[in-house]
Amino acid sequence: MVQTNQWNAGLYDAKMSFVSEYGKGLVDWLQPTPGESILDVGCGTGDLCAQLSLAGANVAGIDFSAAMIEAARQKYPQFAFEVADAHTYRTDASYDAVFSNAALHWMKRPAEVVETIWLALAPGGRFVAEFGGHGNCGQITKALRTVLARKGISADERSPWYFPSIGAYTILLEKQGFHVVLASHFDRPTVMAGGGLGLSHWLNSFCSPFFAGLSSDEIQQVCTDVTDILRPALFQEGHWVLDYKRIRVLAHKKSAKNTLHGGAA
Repeated sequence: MVQTNQWNAGLYDAKMSFVSEYGKGLVDWLQPTPGESILDVGCGTGDLCAQLSLAGANVAGIDFSAAMIEAARQKYPQFAFEVADAHTYRTDASYDAVFSNAALHWMKRPAEVVETIWLALAPGGRFVAEFGGHGNCGQITKALRTVLARKGISADERSPWYFPSIGAYTILLEKQGFHVVLASHFDRPTVMAGGGLGLSHWLNSFCSPFFAGLSSDEIQQVCTDVTDILRPALFQEGHWVLDYKRIRVLAHKKSAKNTLHGGAA
């Protein structure tokens, strides 16, 4: 049984700000316009909602973590934030766009999430997302697998992540009825803040499902052992540079007219 990550909103904002910073590049794919409505799926502490609003868009955000939503409400009380599970979320609103950054790989029933996004979009609306793709953090996962196996724990059984190939994900979108306009799967080596502690901050932020049932001392030892394994490959010039691989997609919900006529000339 996959366990939910235990999110620390303060640590996330303080040490994982790169998530929102990289997400600003995704806004260029979305191209928000004044007056349109946008739903941010997996909004975290709301920083990208604020970025989207600068274009004059009306923004709302959902996230599974109550701690993240509470932080978002405190930082940006002008926006509507809601604790929600994107697998099952339903809304009476109809959005011009759905946006998601660094969140979909936490949702392990992707077909249900794709349906949620489809239902939230108005006909002709667009979906823009970036998330972890096949091989994302592969060296870190391998190190966790090695260290946890010494304790008789299967890292694969505890993994909270869904890292699909670009082909598998575009098939899901097309099966739902989306027209996939752009799709990219690319390497993005990612520098951690915090110098020598950067990997430790990352493990503490994102890996709590792997550590379920372990004492504080045991978790610290696992993190130390993982760090020792990864240092030769990922610690460069005083910084941890993690082996991120990302998927980025732009897809349109076909209008009723396009659906009836196949959308082709």
